[in-house]
Amino acid sequence: MAEKVKCSWGGSDNDGDDQGTSKKTARRDNVVEAICLIRNESLNNDYAASEARKSQNKNLNRYRDVYPYDHSRVVLSKGPCDYINANLVTMEKAHRRYILTQGPLPQTAGHFWLMVWEQNCKAVLMLNRIIEKNQVKCHQYWPLGTEPGVNDVMVMTDVGLKVQYISETEASYYTTRILRLTELESGSSRDILHFHYTTWPDFGVPQSPTAFLHFLMVVRESGALDENVGPPVVHCSAGIGRSGTFCLVDSCLVLIEENGVDSVNVREILLDMRRYRMGLIQTPDQLRFSYQAIIEGAKKLLSDTNNTQNSFEIELEAVTTNHTTDYEEPPPPLPPRDASLVHSCSSINNHVSPLLCDETHPPDKPLPPLPSEPPSSPNTADSVSSDEGSIGATSPSPSERESSLRHRNRAERTKRLEEQVKDIKRKQKAAESWQQWKRSLFQPLTIGIGVGVILIGGGLWASSYFSHKV
Repeated sequence: MAEKVKCSWGGSDNDGDDQGTSKKTARRDNVVEAICLIRNESLNNDYAASEARKSQNKNLNRYRDVYPYDHSRVVLSKGPCDYINANLVTMEKAHRRYILTQGPLPQTAGHFWLMVWEQNCKAVLMLNRIIEKNQVKCHQYWPLGTEPGVNDVMVMTDVGLKVQYISETEASYYTTRILRLTELESGSSRDILHFHYTTWPDFGVPQSPTAFLHFLMVVRESGALDENVGPPVVHCSAGIGRSGTFCLVDSCLVLIEENGVDSVNVREILLDMRRYRMGLIQTPDQLRFSYQAIIEGAKKLLSDTNNTQNSFEIELEAVTTNHTTDYEEPPPPLPPRDASLVHSCSSINNHVSPLLCDETHPPDKPLPPLPSEPPSSPNTADSVSSDEGSIGATSPSPSERESSLRHRNRAERTKRLEEQVKDIKRKQKAAESWQQWKRSLFQPLTIGIGVGVILIGGGLWASSYFSHKV
């Protein structure tokens, strides 16, 4: 079992801060301590993850230390295998179910869409960018449709599914897409909502609780979280930090709306969620943001706003004061998944992306746009289809001109990022070539030394043997 984390925090007891600053420091300290206690208590979850560790499934995991528990993993019925790094998280009291999964890899994009089809999901919630801080975070698993009839269909031959781009609506920090998922054998199809939060950094938090709550409201109003449809697929890069934050806030607000603020214990709800998927909510900032979003959301639901905030502050204080822990070391570093990656994004056969950036704060400016076309995938063919109808000779309307400008701007942005992706892959390929050259250089030398040692040892033994004979 992993060693328990010891925690401490900054700030002195005898500084001259005013009362407001002292309260802020106390809140920050409580959150740091709370995340440590939650991590330590989660170590008692002795659940097996044997399927993820099987040799045939290892290259289907983005990280070597983020595995789905066997008892809650999503099992695929069709396709080349039944494994996908995804868990079904069931919150019975909140009447909520979520599928939390990693960002698809090139070789798992078909499995991802097969899961969406088989689980009858209405929506996919994507909380990461394809590229963040010049690092590939997720495979481009849907067609971009940069312009009508171009790059708007992706065929997954390994699972017999087709994904077609239908439309999208852009907001300042998220994009809503409609994608049509079709089963090739039967010809039946469903429209899937794709909610893409574009300004939430890895290991970080959204820019404000208000913006996040608006995004949550849009998702709720679509019916994607309702009980009469399949569970939403929620993913970021690893499917634990940002994804866990979204699900925790949503479940807590459902319970507050139904039973009042006193019915919600955020810590216990998070511990319950961690029994379905390991490591949900990774940093003190993410836990702090969860409390802030829950408080802000509860204020909108309840009239007694002061009591709402006080209740959660009391809970957070109780979480930390009711436990005894040694506090000798600095706050825990970011979770270890960044140190367990295979550093390669140069080809689709390399199954782990080089996600080594430390993004603990929201970005100062929007992250890079999406690539202009999906990278090629095994068993994936991109086909081109055209919309029906024709363009008349009349002058375009203002809305048509705006649409044309939007398509052109997006094409320019995606072209720039495509060049960035190529540069990343070029540098990675050069690094791999250097490593391969070093291995080819030193391997004959090592063999030669070994042979030399054997020959010298044999000669000494023979000399000693014959000298004794004489």
